[in-house]
Amino acid sequence: MVIQDFPHLNNVQQIGYKLLSMINFKGKRGEEVTRTLISAALWNDSIENKAKIYNVSPQTVRNYVEKEEITDKLLEHVKQISLKVLRGVKEVDLSIDWTTVKWYGKPVKGLGSSERGYSWNYATATTKHEGKILLLAFIPQVNGMTKDEIVKMLVEQVSAMGFKVNLITLDAGFYSVKVINFISQFKYIISVPVGEVKIYGEFDGEYVTNSKKHKRGEQVKFRLIVHGKEKKRVEYIARATNLDLPKDKVLKLYDKVRNPIETSYRNIKSFLLFTSSTKFAFRTLAFLLAMLLYSLFTLFKSNVKREDFRLLFILSLSDNIFNEENYLIELEKTLSNTVDLFLRR
Repeated sequence: MVIQDFPHLNNVQQIGYKLLSMINFKGKRGEEVTRTLISAALWNDSIENKAKIYNVSPQTVRNYVEKEEITDKLLEHVKQISLKVLRGVKEVDLSIDWTTVKWYGKPVKGLGSSERGYSWNYATATTKHEGKILLLAFIPQVNGMTKDEIVKMLVEQVSAMGFKVNLITLDAGFYSVKVINFISQFKYIISVPVGEVKIYGEFDGEYVTNSKKHKRGEQVKFRLIVHGKEKKRVEYIARATNLDLPKDKVLKLYDKVRNPIETSYRNIKSFLLFTSSTKFAFRTLAFLLAMLLYSLFTLFKSNVKREDFRLLFILSLSDNIFNEENYLIELEKTLSNTVDLFLRR
């Protein structure tokens, strides 16, 4: 099969070239390392399995990744894709959350977000625009990092991109006096653990926190909405907000802005490669590479399914493995292109 014979695949092929140029490891085995990483991520597989296809040892791949830090470069590419999609947009609604990536093996002290050190949390800020869930900010969460620090860092990244933050939605895991104090400068809706407020009935009114970690003058006041959902039994949800909207609209707005971030995590993890390495640099690169592939996929998901995207992407990479001259010529043509190329319909 020759990809060039199918015009509707051209964009996917060009993305393949573009991605190879984004992840540019130096050294004589740099290209094989790059192809191993991309292939493993595309198929949600391990580098140990994919390395043999490209005639490189898994240890060589690990050595390249752990020696050369390219995570900042990957994050910048993710942001550039989102900026191109959001061209002309000045104000965004943000959803902020973290997700946990676990592994088996030896624990990692000091970096893991779990007490045993078998996982890391990665926090992101996303927005939804024209049906696309876009990644705007990212940080790895390490031990000792507070909830309000995470939120501040992510918001600062979004502001540095030139966006004004309109509304922020947060899960109950972020609920704290310090977080609410910070997000009060924006419109916000944050989920509240019902057990914290101890209101088990319909409620919509003013509420003042009673945190034992803070003095009376340091407590925060907000509008609290408690609503019961009928399932096998009535389950209550609580939301804190500063919006002056009818209760039903606040609840629907929270779901509209908040739910897409969970979808983004499911899709990101579908592009997450596996590795025996527990090094911080490798684990972070794996997540950022998954973010980058997800971001590229969002540009095409209205036209191709995820599994088709994987297959076409792999074909676009492998089609030129045995024709190095053609590969270099085509790569040179596409290096000067920006993400604009991938946004054309």
